[in-house]
Amino acid sequence: MAGKKTLEAKKMVDPKKTYTVDEAIALVKTLPKREFDESVELHVRLGIDPTKGDQQVRGTIAFPHGVGKSKRVAAFVEAAKEAEAKAAGADLVGGEELIAEIATKQVIDFDVAVATPAMMPKLAKLAKTLGPKGLMPNPKTDTVGPNVGKMVAEQKAGKQTFKNDSAGNVHQIFGRVSFDEAKLKENLTALIELIKKMKPASSKGIYVKSATVATTMGPAIHIQA
Repeated sequence: MAGKKTLEAKKMVDPKKTYTVDEAIALVKTLPKREFDESVELHVRLGIDPTKGDQQVRGTIAFPHGVGKSKRVAAFVEAAKEAEAKAAGADLVGGEELIAEIATKQVIDFDVAVATPAMMPKLAKLAKTLGPKGLMPNPKTDTVGPNVGKMVAEQKAGKQTFKNDSAGNVHQIFGRVSFDEAKLKENLTALIELIKKMKPASSKGIYVKSATVATTMGPAIHIQA
């Protein structure tokens, strides 16, 4: 059975209305508050064929104001780059010994991993462990490269990776309920603009079919995107 706050929130949102971004953000801020700082998410239905390799929508975004959650970053690097990774704020730093430890214990104590190109062949032994969780470093998500300090710093600052799911939808957190309206609007606008720019050349017809904003436990607010 739906709780009192959930029912109250549903009454505040018109499911048949399409709100402007400003209206939607203002509405998010007036919804009943929960006992925790809810995330605010964008859900977009795209007019792509997710079964086609050339119609995948996948990208990374460094939000203007972060997303309010600090990520634990693992850096798989050669010994000469360990100090650089630690200075940038990496929570876990190491090379072959760290890879062997994770392979043996099967314990993953991080949210995102970055690696130098030289470490990628060695990381292959963790592919079955990290791959299913989406944690394998990948050049497409800016998590493989020689500039370890930059990669770690961007991830610690809240850089996010998103991609369409098997139904052609993109789901991405862009802030917290505690953010003020201006920060939420800037983050949301940056995300929408990036998704629009990523329209695959082979995708025909309407690209953004629908877009909604929602808090973790709140109702969907349809927006103009």
